[in-house]
Amino acid sequence: MAVIRDVMPAFELVQPTSAEEAQKVLERYGSDAWVLAGGMDSFDWLKDRIKRPKIVVDLSGVDELKGIRNIADGIEIGAMTTLTEIVNNEIVKQKYGLLAQSAELVASPQIRNQGTIGGNVSQDTRCWYYRSGWPCYRAGGNICYADDPDGRNREHAILHAERCVAVNPSDSAPALIALDAKFVMRTPKGERVVDAEDYFVGPEIDITRLHILQPGDLLTAIRIPSTWANTKFYFEKVRDRNVWDFPLLNIASAMVVSGGNIERIRIAVNGAAARPLRLKVVEDAVRGKAPNAETGVLAGKLAVRGAVPLQFNGYKIPLMRNLVKRAIGGVEEAAWT
Repeated sequence: MAVIRDVMPAFELVQPTSAEEAQKVLERYGSDAWVLAGGMDSFDWLKDRIKRPKIVVDLSGVDELKGIRNIADGIEIGAMTTLTEIVNNEIVKQKYGLLAQSAELVASPQIRNQGTIGGNVSQDTRCWYYRSGWPCYRAGGNICYADDPDGRNREHAILHAERCVAVNPSDSAPALIALDAKFVMRTPKGERVVDAEDYFVGPEIDITRLHILQPGDLLTAIRIPSTWANTKFYFEKVRDRNVWDFPLLNIASAMVVSGGNIERIRIAVNGAAARPLRLKVVEDAVRGKAPNAETGVLAGKLAVRGAVPLQFNGYKIPLMRNLVKRAIGGVEEAAWT
């Protein structure tokens, strides 16, 4: 009889019933602990035996981390809220449709039923060298295989690459940045709240992770203020397949138009760098201008300034330029050119 060796490494499973208990366990075990939310990213790591935690902290029994609640100025979404619940929630659909649009384009219905918003923004990069256990920079080595002359880098970064050229794969992240969301964490020093764009980091800050969570920290909720509720939203995701696929690039924007001109705007892209990028230069440039094709062309050119293509991902530069153009000027006015 053949011996099956493809099994997960042994670990101790802990199932807390409160956020406080979960955070204490994470604090106690530090880097030996692994947070299990929906499991969509975690089980890939575990079954491939690349990650070998001693303790897995299953958050499925922590009810306070689930659900969507009205707060004084907006809504609060528990980190363990599923993407399907976000897509179907009436408040989100009516006031914060940008998030609903982005969540609905994550993977497949089955994955959205299980995957959580906290997991979607905290998942690791999908670079196949890193995911396969190659000793690259992100894994603690001293080389980037994707940036090697013989590397395969079609899905990799065109902006802000610092040794590692892997990109952030989240669909909900740029939407949350565009909505000016706040991320709430429990840490050993107490509660910490950061802007969505500051939750994510690039390799120049920490090449081993895509977010600011440290051992002992726990993402508990995401708060979305009413500032951008019911504004003009745009979300688009470009991918190889219509379902079950990560973005080659995606874009999210929230815009307020007054008197025919852009009064204020927030715009972010993902898949272009190791972190979702808020395009502040574009925001500043288009403010006060009409949201038309001409403004979109200007915005698109500014968005890709400084982009450096790798051997196989040069297509991302015109793709990003046109996505920004469409987000500003609309699909009909800003045809793909």
